[in-house]
Amino acid sequence: MEEMTIAILTTSDLHGNVLPLNYANNEEMEIGFSKISTLIKQERVKHNHTILIDNGDTIQGTPLAYHYAQTNCKSIHPMVMLLNDLQYDAAIIGNHEFNFGLELLHKVVDESQFPWLSANILNKETKEPFFGKPYIVKEVREGIKIGILGLTTHYIPNWEKPNHIQGIEFKDAVESAKKWVPFIRKNENVDLLIVSYHGGFERDLDTGEPTERLTGENQGYQLCEEVAGIDVLLTGHQHRQIAGKMIKDTIIVQPGSKGTNLGKVSVTFQKVHGKWQLKNKASNLISVKNVQPDPNIVSMIQPYEEKTQNWLDQYIGKIEGDMCIHDPLAIRLHDHALIEFFNKVQMQVAKVDISCTSLFNNDCPGLPNDVTLRDVLANYIYPNTLTVLRLLGQDIKNALEKTATYFAPYNGKEIKVNPSFLSPKPQHYNYDMWEGIDYEINISRPEWERITKLHYKGEPINLYKEYDVVMNNYRATGGGNYFMFQGKQVIREIQTDVPELIAEEIRRQGTVKATVNNNWKVVHD
Repeated sequence: MEEMTIAILTTSDLHGNVLPLNYANNEEMEIGFSKISTLIKQERVKHNHTILIDNGDTIQGTPLAYHYAQTNCKSIHPMVMLLNDLQYDAAIIGNHEFNFGLELLHKVVDESQFPWLSANILNKETKEPFFGKPYIVKEVREGIKIGILGLTTHYIPNWEKPNHIQGIEFKDAVESAKKWVPFIRKNENVDLLIVSYHGGFERDLDTGEPTERLTGENQGYQLCEEVAGIDVLLTGHQHRQIAGKMIKDTIIVQPGSKGTNLGKVSVTFQKVHGKWQLKNKASNLISVKNVQPDPNIVSMIQPYEEKTQNWLDQYIGKIEGDMCIHDPLAIRLHDHALIEFFNKVQMQVAKVDISCTSLFNNDCPGLPNDVTLRDVLANYIYPNTLTVLRLLGQDIKNALEKTATYFAPYNGKEIKVNPSFLSPKPQHYNYDMWEGIDYEINISRPEWERITKLHYKGEPINLYKEYDVVMNNYRATGGGNYFMFQGKQVIREIQTDVPELIAEEIRRQGTVKATVNNNWKVVHD
């Protein structure tokens, strides 16, 4: 009996990573689209029929992508150029596609030789898909028709700047799937239906138990449970590595982030009485470890890379004292010069005297004595802007209690991070450190009862009084489940990206003194 296998290949959360390097120090890493390209070409040699889809969060995340966006480059976007070269069949709009505004995003879509899909991102006025197509149909050998439906986490308004999503309505991804999946099945008569969803899984894949607060940010499990007719679900957003699993009749895959893996779903059709029928399907991840970068991709990216490296190597000033990070956990246990400096920059620009910020991940190196722009971007890795909110003292306390859940209950021996901040993906960026108030976190106490000291200007903070606080725009919209900030009065917005503000302050001072006023610490009984 005649059989045919089609390979569905997917990338997700590339975040602007092309070359296998860490921009903080230019050391080699096992990441990047140049390695992924090698794998894609190898898979195309193995299979007569392949479908290639990018699942979103592609154009933001590295200095390469940031430099392109900030310099208003007239040339084609580097990531689009590379995806065009690999002849992608489709891409999905991810949440970070909006980070640099709609003008750049429209440019990216227009430059692409493939469609960008998202059935649940709609024009507010027309109620039609904002980026043109909700789905496409690809036809391969002897009339096998494959439908590809795009969906995006509809939680984006909780994070993104309002002017970056103006005129857009984000519909529930599951409800949109319930509309479009049967429509495609009925009207397109497809033999295989792929849903590529820039979102992850909200439940344990084996037990179905919730693994996070069910906000609607991630609905992968719900899609499989409630929407009949999805053969393949490609996912992302959470940066997880998932393969070899099915939920009901749907095979799933998620290929991690930064180009560490190529996701692959193999679907086999069998000809029965002259008609192709789906026989089986399987998913796996193909690692880029020890894979050689594609020399063509390396060559194509060089003009962009050279400009980026020269930009990163700009000397901007000195640090007097120690702002380096020697132990990421220690930074989150007591005040540190780097965090204090970042908070003071925010306070100065926003003209307020209370601020909070984060150490975004455990790879942040801190600032050396001689500072370049590379060093700033190695520590402040997101193009955030600043927002000043007017908060009650109770809101501040609630936010600190939320931050304090970062720590697991103290076992009397060692301080550990709460597993919920490590899995399904690391969320160190959701632990905030504050300046302008004095506080203590006692991790021996139960969650939501850990703030044992909270003072403002030497007096206990008044829970019923209003205070103006500056924070990044992600946190100000309630990002990271800081729901106490949602709906609060916005006093001021500073539209310059925070990395630029930090770099400009170092240039202004010439030499920045590392200071620590020890206004907060983590304690235990």
